[in-house]
Amino acid sequence: MRSFVTAHGTELRLTQTGLLPPSDDMGPPASLWIDPERSFQTMEGFGGAFTEAAAHSWLKLSELQREAVLKAYFDPVEGHGYSFCRVHMNSCDFSLGNYAHAATPGDVALSDFSIERDELALLPFIIAAQRVAGKPLKLLASPWSPPAWMKSHGQMNHGGHLLPQYRDAWARCYVRFIQAYAELGVPIWGVSVQNEPMAVQRWDSCIYTAEEERDFVRDHLGPQLEAAGLGHVKIIIWDHNRDLMVERAGTVYADSAAAKYVWGTGFHWYGEDHFDHVQLVHDAWPDKQLLFTEGCQEGGPHHGSWDLGERYARSMINDINRWTVGWIDWNLLLDQQGGPNHVGNFCSAPILVRTDHDSFDLQSSYHYIGHFARFVQSGARRILCASTREALEATAFVNPDGSVVVVAMNRTEQPLPFSLNARSVSHQAALPPRSIATLLLP
Repeated sequence: MRSFVTAHGTELRLTQTGLLPPSDDMGPPASLWIDPERSFQTMEGFGGAFTEAAAHSWLKLSELQREAVLKAYFDPVEGHGYSFCRVHMNSCDFSLGNYAHAATPGDVALSDFSIERDELALLPFIIAAQRVAGKPLKLLASPWSPPAWMKSHGQMNHGGHLLPQYRDAWARCYVRFIQAYAELGVPIWGVSVQNEPMAVQRWDSCIYTAEEERDFVRDHLGPQLEAAGLGHVKIIIWDHNRDLMVERAGTVYADSAAAKYVWGTGFHWYGEDHFDHVQLVHDAWPDKQLLFTEGCQEGGPHHGSWDLGERYARSMINDINRWTVGWIDWNLLLDQQGGPNHVGNFCSAPILVRTDHDSFDLQSSYHYIGHFARFVQSGARRILCASTREALEATAFVNPDGSVVVVAMNRTEQPLPFSLNARSVSHQAALPPRSIATLLLP
């Protein structure tokens, strides 16, 4: 068994090392039991979001440092091997300002549709990432707002609704966006209908009721994608917090004409956890998929915070153990302020760039994500994994090559002894305080 450990108060960061040997004064060990013969969902992959802010921060680095960032995230051998990412369609709060690809008012024919803005920073960043990854990425495209002229209040910020007379034109914007990206060698894997459709934000936002989202998918987006030969592009509904995901799925999936176009439900982590809602959506609609589409630490950059990594891993373990097939972080990188952001909504990211020193810092979230992304291959199957202690948080997988991956975390301030029981073999070890470990079994 090989083990890789990241631990608070040490130099261990995804470091291959032996786990702590258990000692008599640690108390009775917990037990972690796995069964590779009992498997569940197939994993699509892990990754983060390409935003204009991330691309702008990346471009401020020297060529040498840009390559180092790309390697850290996308190199399949020496980095995280990210394969599943997200990009905004039109602007978002982590853009340098509001913009739309169909910006001309009344242009329902989309004669002036253009992705020239994306070609300045976003697309060079994505294309460079694909080069380092050695393959196209699975890319989820999400809109924060339709163009202002298509909306009820005539602006991209502060919510508003998509006007009924522009629903078809807006659906054709998805088609044009997918086609334009493909022409530049960037295939789009899937689209979500709307980022956070129940949030009126001071930045780019748009409200969809459950019925409006259902009808837009059924009558416009689904048919337009099919008519353009893009029926293979996945459609994801909701793309908002776990609190209302059951109700949203229930409304859309109850309509078979809409549900036939929908691959699954996307969700975020803001607000209360509601991990049980992820399980409920799977249990009620097991033929539909679940995808974590965004999460970050709000309220500034949080330099050096260890809580960041623990929040990420806790969510990843709980979401994956409830049938989630992929986990996409928010901004891949930001500057030292947690931006740029055109409304001052600064947040953290796993990589923070020091634009004045041509350097970047890896946050704890970077290392914690790596304990999943580096070792769990696309196509891996989650397997049965049970712990006798709530403090021993864990999930497990079998990769396509047959190797078994166990990710275990200890968020307590004490060493946590445990026995790992797999394939009739028991391994005795202990997790350091506030640590995470990836265990590889042949």
